[in-house]
Amino acid sequence: MGWEFFSLETLQELARQYGYGAVFFGIALENAGIPIPGETITLLGGFLAGSGDLSYGGVLIAAIAGAVLGDSCGYWVGRWGGWPLLTRAAKLFNIPQEKLDQARHKFSQNGAAAVFLGRFVTLLRIFAGPMAGIVRMPYGKFLLYNIGGASVWATITVSLAYFLGRVVTIEQIIAWTTQFSWFALAAVVGMVGIYFIFHFLQKRFDQTIESAIGDRPQ
Repeated sequence: MGWEFFSLETLQELARQYGYGAVFFGIALENAGIPIPGETITLLGGFLAGSGDLSYGGVLIAAIAGAVLGDSCGYWVGRWGGWPLLTRAAKLFNIPQEKLDQARHKFSQNGAAAVFLGRFVTLLRIFAGPMAGIVRMPYGKFLLYNIGGASVWATITVSLAYFLGRVVTIEQIIAWTTQFSWFALAAVVGMVGIYFIFHFLQKRFDQTIESAIGDRPQ
């Protein structure tokens, strides 16, 4: 969503220039119901953290905060404006009615799961908040699943780009997120993360051994 307005080069420039702010507002606007590529901006933030331009923790916090705030705004828009407002918004952004109906069907099957896991599905990432408001899900329940889902999604997304960005290009990472299951990608980033952790511990162990040998009396 939103790729017709933003090239990857434009998004990269925004992420480099505005850093955490680009991550926060990008995912907040997408989760509020505006179809811009917030997930891609978050991936770019994680990639920049991996290259040392941003901090991992800063990108993660910005992504979680933006996702929670955006979904909450979407919730109240849906609660106050209802289905007619969401339909008009979809027409404004050239989203086909069948896509909107598809998202509505997925949400109706299990609203709580849609809020928690919806960020891994493009349409639900945009519309889960407004639809939760439309069906008048209790806000306390919504907020609980919203925070939990945002934390899981942001951790996986940022970590994916942070670790994989050291061995593949950001273009490849973005392509993978559209071609493969998020759970498969989570497994990949987990394996890559284990590799880097093992490499770090091995390096520290070698340094400790070298230090102990150097300090030994002759």
